Order: sequence, then C-alpha cells, then structure tokens
Amino acid sequence: MNNFEHREINNGEGKRYTREEEIEEDEEDEDEGNGRGLDAWERAYADERSWESLQEDESGLLRPIDNKTLYHAQYRRRLRSLSSTARAARIQKGLIRYLYVVIDLSRAAGEMDFRPSRMVVVAKQVEAFIREFFDQNPLSQIGLVTIKDGVAQCLTDLGGSPESHIKALMGKLECSGDSSIQNALDLVHDYLNQIPSYGHREVLILYSALSTCDPGDIMETIQKCKRSKVRCSVIGLSAELYICKHLCQETGGSYSVALDEPHLKELVLEHAPPPPAIAEFAIANLIKMGFPQRAAEGVISICSCHKEAKVGGGYTCPRCKARVCELPTECRICGLTLVSSPHLARSYHHLFPITPFDDVSHSRLSNSRQKRPITCFGCQLSLLNQVNMPSPCVVCPKCKQYFCLDCDIYIHESLHNCPGCDSFRQSMSSSRTEE
Repeated sequence: MNNFEHREINNGEGKRYTREEEIEEDEEDEDEGNGRGLDAWERAYADERSWESLQEDESGLLRPIDNKTLYHAQYRRRLRSLSSTARAARIQKGLIRYLYVVIDLSRAAGEMDFRPSRMVVVAKQVEAFIREFFDQNPLSQIGLVTIKDGVAQCLTDLGGSPESHIKALMGKLECSGDSSIQNALDLVHDYLNQIPSYGHREVLILYSALSTCDPGDIMETIQKCKRSKVRCSVIGLSAELYICKHLCQETGGSYSVALDEPHLKELVLEHAPPPPAIAEFAIANLIKMGFPQRAAEGVISICSCHKEAKVGGGYTCPRCKARVCELPTECRICGLTLVSSPHLARSYHHLFPITPFDDVSHSRLSNSRQKRPITCFGCQLSLLNQVNMPSPCVVCPKCKQYFCLDCDIYIHESLHNCPGCDSFRQSMSSSRTEE
C-alpha cells in the first residue's frame, strides 16, 4: 500500500505550496526547456513552426513553399528598384571604389538573437559580401577595420585580394569591451584621405551595439568625413540609433536595421554594386593605368608586396619593372595603377545595365499569338513542370526570347549580357557579310 505524504514547502519568498503543485511547476519548466515556452522568434529558429512552410495551390491542396520562387521575387523587387532609380535621372556610377568595412566586435556582438551569435552571422555575411564586391567591382579595393574595447584596429589595408581579407577576418573573431564609432571614423578618414580624387571613398559599418563610447565630439568627426567626401553607410543589428542615422544623412550614405539573417544578407549585398556618385563630386578624370605581363614561371624575383623573394608567377610593372603578386593593385615602387583588360571589361556593364526581363503570366500566354517555347533559350532546360504545366519564366523585351528564373538571375547578376540579343546581333552581322 502506497501512502502519499502531503507536505507544504516554503520557497523562501513567502509562498507556500504543496508537493503536487511543485511537481506541476517542474513539468512546466521541462516543457519550456523542450522549446514549448519559447517566444515566436525563438520558435522560428527551433523549426517548430512547420505550418509556415506550407501554402495552397490553385486547387486548394497544400504544398511546400517554393523557396526558389520567393528568392526570385526578392531579386525582381531589388532589380526594379535599381532600374527605376537609374531611369529617374542620368546617374554617374563610381567604378573605382575604395571601401572600408567596419565590423563591430564589442561585447554586443556576442548576443545570440542571431544564431549562433551576431559575430558569426556578420562574419559569414562579410565573407559573401567581399566575394560579391570584387565580382561587381574588379577595379576597386577593400579594407577591414574592427572595433572592440573602445579601440578601432585596421585588420587589413586596402587591397584587391578577397582571400587575404577573409583569412584575416576569420582569425580575429573575438568580441569584448565597448564600441566607438568616432575612433573608427578617425582611423578610416586618415586612410581614405590619401586616396586620389578619382577614387570614391566609402565606409560600411556593421554595428551591433546600442551606444558608442567616444573620446571627443563625434559631430566634428562626422563633418570632417563630409568635407573629405567619405560616404558612410551603417547596417544595425539591434535597433535604430540617432547618431548612426545622422552620420548617414550628413555623408550621403544609407542607414538600415536588419530584422533577421536573410534581411541582413540582403542589406549587405545591396552595397556590392557601385552607388550613384555624389553630384558635386562626379567629375570626369583621366587615369593612367598599366597592363603588366605575367612573369615567367622559373624566374626568381623580389616581390614588392611581401618584400621577399619568390619563384615564378606574379606580374611585372611596365614602368619600373617591379613584381606584384595580384591584380588589380598599385605598384609599391612607382604608384602606377596596375590592372588587366578583363577587369576593365567587367566594369563596363555598370554603365549600360541590361534591361530587366518581363514576367510571363498565364493570361499573357492565352492572349498572345506567339506560341511559348518549351525550353529556356539560355540553358535549354524545359519550361514545363513535372505535370507538363507551364512553370514561371521571363521574357526579354527586346529579343522576345524566354528564360527560366535561374537564367534570369544569372544573366542580370553575373553574365550582364542577354544571349538572345547577342545571337540576334551576330545573325544580323553575318547576313550583312553575306550580302
């Protein structure tokens, strides 16, 4: 025979409750530990809101959300906003950019509202941004600056090597102390003030803290950056700050706050394409550049970048015959800008961007006399789904060729040329040659 002992327990706070109530509260604590008592944003990370990954089709049946279509819709919105801005006025682009990425590594970067932490998520997005930046801006250079313990430290100097920047950043991921925007701006200003007048000076700050610990008047530092034509942009990870908004307004940059990791990725990658040049500073300049030749593989020479002897590889400056490892860069001996012809060709597409493609709807297909092709003009894959129904696609407004969603993104973000228009021009030129 089991006898249950009914006892009262005092929890030290003046509350008395029975043993049965204690067991019930322990069970509630276990439920919370299992994730049932989490907030909405925590449940989203815990993958407990599986019903949000479902949607209804035309017949009312449930189906998983097509992430590919959602990603394409986000890309289309971004493309339309950029094209509408370009059509509103004739905008001059800054093709030679000198950008410092300032990363906040104060104790606020250790917060876990971004999983696993703000610091890890920011480092991941900066890595993707660096690769995308050099793909979009082959003639530009990037430098990294970190803020922690109230001090700004230059992690990497301005350079055109994405691997060196990423390697240096991944080796310094430690957060501690307070953050100081003024110290970061002073450090970046001293470096960017030496940039030639044709270079566009930019600063991108990824800020996690809710305050700034500055040694002096930050307003004077902001005005100093404004006079030096330094465009400052800030992406916040916590909340909107007046000083960050004021900094961006004064220097002509943009300020935004990330809501989650996908939103942060979208905000960071918006700074990869060259922004419109400031009207009063958009002055045409002639820039002297050198096109170095690839050095012989078996030759031993002293590298001017690393100050050491290396065997083979590298490039030789056409003016002073010094050796450099990578392009584009500036010769450490004579100061000549060294580039290659593909770099200039890849920078050209920003001046004449490709026209956005039009979405193809079912009503348009029914009203159009032209029969829709069953394969994509770019990749030659089928434009029909598994049940032989038309899948979403786009059409070029000039050549009237149809493309799938993947080719649409690839053409506008990587290729920067329409295959249909190029083939049409080639056919026209060949027909003229025959005549």
